[in-house]
Amino acid sequence: MRKPFIAGNWKMNLDLSEAVKLASGLKEELAGVTDLDIGVFPSAILLPDVVDALTGSGIVVGAQNMHNEEKGAFTGEISGPMIKSAGATHVILGHSERRHVFGESDELVNLKLKAAHKFGLSPIVCVGEKLEEREADRTAAIVERQVKAAFDGISREPAEATVIAYEPVWAIGTGRTATPEQANEVHVIIRRLLARLYDDELANGFRIQYGGSVKPENATALMAQPDVDGFLVGGASLKVDSFVGIIRY
Repeated sequence: MRKPFIAGNWKMNLDLSEAVKLASGLKEELAGVTDLDIGVFPSAILLPDVVDALTGSGIVVGAQNMHNEEKGAFTGEISGPMIKSAGATHVILGHSERRHVFGESDELVNLKLKAAHKFGLSPIVCVGEKLEEREADRTAAIVERQVKAAFDGISREPAEATVIAYEPVWAIGTGRTATPEQANEVHVIIRRLLARLYDDELANGFRIQYGGSVKPENATALMAQPDVDGFLVGGASLKVDSFVGIIRY
């Protein structure tokens, strides 16, 4: 059985007081929830305060991005050791906004994944196709390319400690959502690829999240799919009621 993992990507939203208020509200509302894993991913500058607000809650905290180097002349970047020193344990890598807005390549995502493992962080690697790629029937090819590139040179043990989030780019922040069947179809493609890259045991135990306009109204149908193991939630994670509503699917 794969334990569901529901994570909230706060993106570039919330100031310090808003972030602490949201974290405190989640801690109160989700006390005692143990049948799934829950995480929040605030802006880097908010990490220590959110970690403090969630102490004792069981809710994990992660960063939205990281540099692949430990330190150096990389103005504006944050490293894995910095994230860990702030008390966070997880990191999102290769989000579609990093790929398509900031130009991150498959090769850079691979370097970041290796760095996350090196520095003891638990990574969520995002993959997904753009609308024109889906319409050209290239979804499988795009997602397989991204997964293969991300896990290139990654041995079995660190691979097993990784999560993949399938986020169709055309469904992120657009209000459009892949149907449960569409989401599950791509999750199956990813799981079969992991079996080829590693083995059936790893693939069957590997958690694959869905992300893309997830909200309380569609969470139940999505989670009913056999290969959907949780969510990477954007806008709906910015309010206690909507994020809790998704978690209580």
